[in-house]
Amino acid sequence: MILRTAALCLLAVLPAQAQEDGFKPLFDGKSLDGWDGDPKLWRAEDGTITGETTAENPTKGNTFLIWRQGEIDDFELKAEFKILGGNSGIQVRSWEEKEKWVVGGYQADIDAGGGYTGILYGERYRGILAQRGQKTVIRDNHKPEAAGVIGDAKELGALVKKEDWNEYHVTAKGYTFVQRINGTVMSECVDEDAAQRRRSGILALQLHAGPPMKVQFRNLRLKRLKLDDRKKVVFVAGGPSHGYGDHERFAGSTLLARALNENPSGVQGTVYKNGWPKDPTAFDNADAIVIYSDGGGGHPAVKRLDEIDALMKKGVGLGTIHYAVEVPKGKPGDAFLDWIGGYFEAGWSVNPHWKAKFEKFPEHPVARGVKPFETQDEWYYHMRFRKDMEGVTPILTAVPPDSTRKGKDGTHSGNPTVREQVGQAEHVLWVYQRPGNAGRGFGCTGGHSHWNWGNDEFRKTVLNAVAWVSGAEVPAEGIPSKPVSQEQLEQNQDDPKPEKKK
Repeated sequence: MILRTAALCLLAVLPAQAQEDGFKPLFDGKSLDGWDGDPKLWRAEDGTITGETTAENPTKGNTFLIWRQGEIDDFELKAEFKILGGNSGIQVRSWEEKEKWVVGGYQADIDAGGGYTGILYGERYRGILAQRGQKTVIRDNHKPEAAGVIGDAKELGALVKKEDWNEYHVTAKGYTFVQRINGTVMSECVDEDAAQRRRSGILALQLHAGPPMKVQFRNLRLKRLKLDDRKKVVFVAGGPSHGYGDHERFAGSTLLARALNENPSGVQGTVYKNGWPKDPTAFDNADAIVIYSDGGGGHPAVKRLDEIDALMKKGVGLGTIHYAVEVPKGKPGDAFLDWIGGYFEAGWSVNPHWKAKFEKFPEHPVARGVKPFETQDEWYYHMRFRKDMEGVTPILTAVPPDSTRKGKDGTHSGNPTVREQVGQAEHVLWVYQRPGNAGRGFGCTGGHSHWNWGNDEFRKTVLNAVAWVSGAEVPAEGIPSKPVSQEQLEQNQDDPKPEKKK
């Protein structure tokens, strides 16, 4: 009895988040750090996120506080809420409209009158999707159909405390949405509307237009769930670097993720902008990570070797593109040898610009469907690989022009070994199978020029590599992707397009 009492006392003093396996807080209780909304309407107050309108300070339309740390896919979300007047809700897997702080998508509804709390609503998105007490299925006609009864809507509504704190628990698994309040299921919806359903999107909190109102949220916490029907790849895109058309890591990562998501590739890609994610849950359900960023001493992995190694030990795949293949010799370099089989070693490897011609490919899933091609790029070569290429399979190999070997000694320009190997083929994209099937890796030294993502064969090779390191099956003809237009290549770049001189 004494031991049991002691255990209960210990649980009592632990914070709620510590008692819930896998849940991580999204609000620090003190500031709106990581959130974005109208500062005239949203504030951090007494451990809560508070949204409020008054007669003197109204909102003309529904407005939202948006979580800017990342997107959510399969998850459980818990949040306590209290509402005084009006209507609110929690947006999940949503999107932003053109108007600032305006969101559309799935909403776990909340209202002071009690008529809507617990329903699944589609903000700017098909209307009511599941009433309280109802199970529904949404077909391809975009309309929900009754599929079962959970309970009486009024009786369920009576479990919601008026003008007091309640806990919302929203689960999205695949395309099934379940909403609980204070531990009781309120509504459930299966979205089979292939044209309009969404597998990922943003998280936001609503403040409704209309009479003055106040809504508060606290103890917001998120638990990501493993995707059962596909593999998830997290792209870590570095910030601005070289200028328009070069080192456009976010634009390039977005193109790759979109290609994966638009096709039946069995892979779901999500992109984090401007470096290592601040989202505390970013890698919790990842099958692979692809880093496309600065390298060397500024590589985002250098200060996070232990964190990444823990993921690698779980079998998470890792890919690196262009400058991200370079890390300092020593502990970072040794880690890359273990994770992806090779890396750019300063003083050993070189980074010239040249036109590489790829004519032959190995029998490997990453080479499936790839046809001969050539591209002009900053193709790094003379990588530092594992001894005897153990576990390493070169995918893209070409012979650099002799002119690229004439650089003087320098950390990146040249060295005696490079100059002595005139006419030797060099591996510029490789894959690595870790021992014991403990995960996979790849390194791609191209990707300096953003325009090369418009090359169908180069893009296919990298898409194949991304899918392979995630553990997805690469089809016989490779990962399909639609041709990329010039307009699409110009989208999402960090740097503006230069104006034409008159």
